[in-house]
Amino acid sequence: MSHLSATTITAELERVTEHWTPRVIGQVNNQYVKVAKLLGELVWHAHEEEDEMFLVVSGDLRIQLEGDREVRLGPGEFFVVPRGVRHNPVAEEEVEIVLIETVTTAHTGDVVVDGTVPLARQVDSFSSSA
Repeated sequence: MSHLSATTITAELERVTEHWTPRVIGQVNNQYVKVAKLLGELVWHAHEEEDEMFLVVSGDLRIQLEGDREVRLGPGEFFVVPRGVRHNPVAEEEVEIVLIETVTTAHTGDVVVDGTVPLARQVDSFSSSA
């Protein structure tokens, strides 16, 4: 799984057509680089074994955290949700993000809902273009 050409985040985000559907665009060692568009809220969940990094490209993202805490991110800002911390991303208007996650990170962590996107589907477009 290696690309020998440059990738632009904006071009990759243009290929995303569904909200809350991360798409793998690269891999660095044991980490996937993903892009996604968010609107509304996902679901409260945790990743017991993995940290998760959110980098906002456009829009404003609110990440609710357990214990009535939250983090607000604007374009160019990032936040790492530590492993095991329950969180819920919320986007009042469309937000474009880059995620950096371990290759084993499940989309909605310890919770499976109708909107959960299997890892194989997230990787599919990347591996087919490699």
